Amino acid sequence: MKYFLRSLAYAWSYRHRLTISLLCALFAAFLWGANFTAIYPILKLLHSNQTLHQWVETCIAQTQAEIDQWSEKVDNVAEREKKLGQLEPGRATDRHMRQAAHEGLRLENKLAAARLRLYWYQIAKQYIAGFLPNDAFAALACILGLLIAGIIIKCFFEFVQESIIGSVVNYTVCDLRNEFFRKVIHYDVAQFKQKGTSTTELMARFTSDMEAVGTGLKLVFGKVIAEPLRVVSCVIIACMISWQLTAFFLILVPIAVLIIHQVARIMKKATRRVLEQMSSIYKILQESFGNIRAVKGFTREARERRRFLEATRDYHQRATRVVFIEALCDPIIETLGLTAVALALLAGSYLVLTRSTMLFGMQMTSQPMDPETLLQLYILLAATADPVRKLSSVFTRLQSAEAASQRVFECIDRQPAILPNADGPRIERPTWLPLRGKSEGPTKVPLEPRPLIEFRHVCFSYEKDEPALLDINFGVRAGETIALVGPNGCGKSTLVGLLPRFYDPDHGSILIDGKDLRKVNLRTLRQQVCLVTQDALLFDDTIFNNIAYGCPGATLEQVERAAKLAMAHDFIQRTPKGYQTSIGEIARVSGGERQRLALARAILRDPSILVLDEFTSAADAEKEVDIHRALKEFKQGRTLFIITHRMHSLEIADRIVVLDSGRVVAVGTHAELIASCPTYQRLVEAHGKRLAA
Repeated sequence: MKYFLRSLAYAWSYRHRLTISLLCALFAAFLWGANFTAIYPILKLLHSNQTLHQWVETCIAQTQAEIDQWSEKVDNVAEREKKLGQLEPGRATDRHMRQAAHEGLRLENKLAAARLRLYWYQIAKQYIAGFLPNDAFAALACILGLLIAGIIIKCFFEFVQESIIGSVVNYTVCDLRNEFFRKVIHYDVAQFKQKGTSTTELMARFTSDMEAVGTGLKLVFGKVIAEPLRVVSCVIIACMISWQLTAFFLILVPIAVLIIHQVARIMKKATRRVLEQMSSIYKILQESFGNIRAVKGFTREARERRRFLEATRDYHQRATRVVFIEALCDPIIETLGLTAVALALLAGSYLVLTRSTMLFGMQMTSQPMDPETLLQLYILLAATADPVRKLSSVFTRLQSAEAASQRVFECIDRQPAILPNADGPRIERPTWLPLRGKSEGPTKVPLEPRPLIEFRHVCFSYEKDEPALLDINFGVRAGETIALVGPNGCGKSTLVGLLPRFYDPDHGSILIDGKDLRKVNLRTLRQQVCLVTQDALLFDDTIFNNIAYGCPGATLEQVERAAKLAMAHDFIQRTPKGYQTSIGEIARVSGGERQRLALARAILRDPSILVLDEFTSAADAEKEVDIHRALKEFKQGRTLFIITHRMHSLEIADRIVVLDSGRVVAVGTHAELIASCPTYQRLVEAHGKRLAA
């Protein structure tokens, strides 16, 4: 239960509320047991012809007479011990002394028990005389009224306890979920593709697993505290009647605990399988609905239905097993509880019917037990059955919470490989670049002769023994525009993904201004590197907030300027509310429009290093020309990386890097590569054939 205990630690901040709920549980448990004590006076009123006043007076008189009788016997034994002490020591004298001492101790115990009963009878007399009328029926009505009042008060305390626990559990789960998100949002990009931390897995852990943890917390702070207190209150009162008979009832407790422990272990494994299968269902839903165009375009609805049907059937089978295990626990515990009550009732019935105080040679009561006392004891023991039954299901459900907690804390404990390096050297903004909004355009400066970015023997692989990049070596001067070209899968996107440290090289190093990226301050690095990908992702927010996502303090003027440079201003103005239009309110946002909004977001970020990965793949020819014209102005003084399959996009590049099979095969201008690089020649030739077709 170590993982679930860790989740309990998040409730420590709300310990004052939990203290109040514990006090409410104590009062409710006390009233739970006390309410059952009303059975005895009710039975006395119904069974005898006396009022409670007469009954308590009779009990006091009988007990006083009994005390006098035991006192006389004790005095006689003391006198006998005194006479034996005057005899000469010997074996017979010692034996008689031991017998007298044993008998004296037994009589002292009986006398002490009688005095204790007299004490309680006198207290009862005080309350009966003070609160109950002398008429039998009126006294019965008064007792029932007090019983109802006690139940109402008990229910009030239970209501307060449940309300406080509900609020504490909600706060605790909220804190745990926020901590979970805080850890996950700092994962490396690669970690989101690993087993257990994929998007669908995380969705399952944030929802169904977290709900299971919340259910476990509610059980711990609720039933695990309240139900044992109820049992304890009933057992204490039962022990006051006869602790020996109560022990008969408790004899099967170790067996019940052993059974619950075994069932709980099985329950934990079964629940974990259910949660894992729920993750599979989330995965199928995401794939089917996220690729709905492909599903419908290839008429594969039937296949997706079969996949979902198989997953839900598997989930049904595993969930049914959990239900079966949980359902099996209640009958077992209830059977053991009733068996224990039956044993106690059978032993008590023997004492009542035979008017005996001994059973199996053991003293069970100080005086013969009457039927009313036996029924009172039986009702108290039977009253423990309901809390015990509820507790039996609690332990199996706690195992479900433990399995869910384990899945949650597995993600919380996972550490990213790429650390922020808060104390590392900072990547500063180049002095020739103006601050955002301070001028109409950046100042044009010549290329820096020294390399701003250096790739030194860079090797990288996503999977072991499957290299994506091999021995990458080249430098990029400050303010230079580099185009990366090559066939699909050659490593272009992987290479630029190393710049903002989405991944780290397996071997070699990448330097900016002579500083190894592994050692620099990660936040300042990513503030200077901006990436625009082919898959432009937008948030369900206003267009203004989407463009200003990387610059929360941006003004409307700055956002409009960035949108105009990205050729997005015109279509934004055509939306119902302009820049305040929510993306969700627009019936359709085309791929080209999405890319232009993403480009506007990058322009507003005003980075010194801009990476454009197929950023105009969805734009028409006219818009692409306009975007290229705007980039020629914006890129001045900035270092720019362009990944493209469109050869005419290379016109804005100063140099071209050709990659093939994860290696750099050539670096140069268009003219140099046409003359010397076969790979580049094939790419240009293929592009020409495509245009001719």
